[in-house]
Amino acid sequence: MDRFTELELFVHTAELGTLSKAAEKLDISNAAASRHLAALENRLKVRLVERNTRRLSLTNAGHDFYARCKNLLAELGEAEATVSAALVEPTGTLTITATISFSMLHLAPLVPEFQRLYPGIKVKIVGANRYYDIIDSEIDLAIRAREFEADSSITIRKLADTRRVLAASPKYLKRKGVPASVQDLANHDVLIYSLANHPNTMEFSKGTERETIKVQPALETNDGQIVRAAALAGAGILVQPKYIVYDDLVAGRLVSVLDDWDLPRLTINVAFQDRRYMPAKTRLFIDFLLDNFKRNDYERYWTS
Repeated sequence: MDRFTELELFVHTAELGTLSKAAEKLDISNAAASRHLAALENRLKVRLVERNTRRLSLTNAGHDFYARCKNLLAELGEAEATVSAALVEPTGTLTITATISFSMLHLAPLVPEFQRLYPGIKVKIVGANRYYDIIDSEIDLAIRAREFEADSSITIRKLADTRRVLAASPKYLKRKGVPASVQDLANHDVLIYSLANHPNTMEFSKGTERETIKVQPALETNDGQIVRAAALAGAGILVQPKYIVYDDLVAGRLVSVLDDWDLPRLTINVAFQDRRYMPAKTRLFIDFLLDNFKRNDYERYWTS
């Protein structure tokens, strides 16, 4: 049995819900499809799919294996596209969407170097603090702070994890004092990004300790740069991903508070449409962005 076909069949089965539809997509018989799936489960010594008369469902092991296989097949597709496009001058407009903060800090500064390398590619950045539908909005790739996509036709590649931190200006801390415990936040002006998950509830952890605090924000806004500007002006304690305020922390413009406590971390991913042949402009920018994150070792700084 061909292992690549087994993986392709398993991914299609997970996405289409039936073995017969997966077999049709691969242009093989239902009997051959059954043999491929059985061979895969026998080799792994684990059941991946629960079978019933109407629709197949994945086991817990199947869900985990599906996520890994999907990314593996996507990377293989990118490798094939690299060979096919090696002699072709990449052209066209590359449309990228990300939050305004990420666009300002980690996309716009890369455009000059990327266009120097690939002058035939024009870059369009759609800065928005909401998630566009990649396919309907004709987006080539999106930067998301979530670990999965509801649409199975969207593939994700991890860029970095980042802590969410609490920080304030020295001016504010001199005026209001430094909180000694998470409960002390009730006596402070807290600056909230309203589009975060449950923005008024903060779930802290420190080792085995857990604390959940509800806050009434002094400022609530839908943009991270507004939160940052207010904190720099001394308005209060912000709650933001570290990638937004890292330079301010290093420069001393902002000071971390309660840094021994952790808030749920964010995973920053690049998301793009899963295609048989990825456009060269998209593949090149994904590789360029991943290389930039690796060279700058952002995850190490943002999770320390």
